[in-house]
Amino acid sequence: MKLEELTMTKKICFTSSSGGHLEQLLMLKPLMNKYACFIVTEKTAYEVNVSCRSYKLLQINRRELLWFIYLLYNLYLSVKIMVKEKPDVIISTGVLSTIPICLVGKLCRKKIIYIESFAKTTSKTKTGQLMYYIADRFYIQWESLQMLYPKGIYKGGIY
Repeated sequence: MKLEELTMTKKICFTSSSGGHLEQLLMLKPLMNKYACFIVTEKTAYEVNVSCRSYKLLQINRRELLWFIYLLYNLYLSVKIMVKEKPDVIISTGVLSTIPICLVGKLCRKKIIYIESFAKTTSKTKTGQLMYYIADRFYIQWESLQMLYPKGIYKGGIY
């Protein structure tokens, strides 16, 4: 996706898990203030302070016994969100709970932008390994990841 395509965007879905991934996503607040948007993140005890609507998914830990059931439920919620909101672009900073909305978006022919975690400097994330093949644009925040993600776009960190 080129910059001029982004400027024609009507609505952006910003999605991430909670914690550090959400903190990275919130670094994109200037975009959130510029475009119609909504956020999809995990349900936690704290609230996100942004000017757009937010939706909550179940928090998923792949080490839990029921992680796959939670993933399927998040897939169901993602379909509902996509039908209601109809975004043009989905921007994700990961992780597992965000995969369903990205997959639904891809099936709906929406543009997917994935930003690999700032915390990963020399190795891939599991989500990044999948999103590398799904995303229309795949950004890395460390030049050292270029060897692991040859098609990754390095523009520096979002911090």
